[in-house]
Amino acid sequence: MEKRDLYDENRNLTGKTIFKNFPIHNGYYILVVLIFIQNTDGKFLIQKRSKIKNGKFATTGGHPKSGESSVEGIITEVKEEIGLDISSKDLKLFFSGKYEEEKVFVDDYYLKIDIPDIKELKLQKSEVDSLHWFSSDEIINLMKQGKFFSNHFEDFEILLNWLKNNAK
Repeated sequence: MEKRDLYDENRNLTGKTIFKNFPIHNGYYILVVLIFIQNTDGKFLIQKRSKIKNGKFATTGGHPKSGESSVEGIITEVKEEIGLDISSKDLKLFFSGKYEEEKVFVDDYYLKIDIPDIKELKLQKSEVDSLHWFSSDEIINLMKQGKFFSNHFEDFEILLNWLKNNAK
């Protein structure tokens, strides 16, 4: 069973761990990592989650395993979930925050990359049913229809604001 590191309220490692799906006790937090992958056409790589994982559209992400840094965690999640090898040097951290109610710290990454054929990627079927390229308007429409995972949509809105303010 997968273990996760526990952090204190200031995001310091405590040396303690918790098993996946176990409740997080008060005063402790886990780390969540998300990545938004955009191609040069401006579309975002969005996954349709497996029915076990709520069946909604979302971005790629998860929880670093015990001993992994945030960056190592997102690289692992991308490889495991969608079979894509990415490099830390291409990642941009655009948001880092803390959500008290969920007892999580979150790091959101951005990656601009063209993937010749997403059908060639090897999906982790227990997590991901399919992959799609969607424009920001299409993602917003999916959210309005209740088809996009709301936790990830909040971070997507942060990304859109960040992209607007950091356009080259």
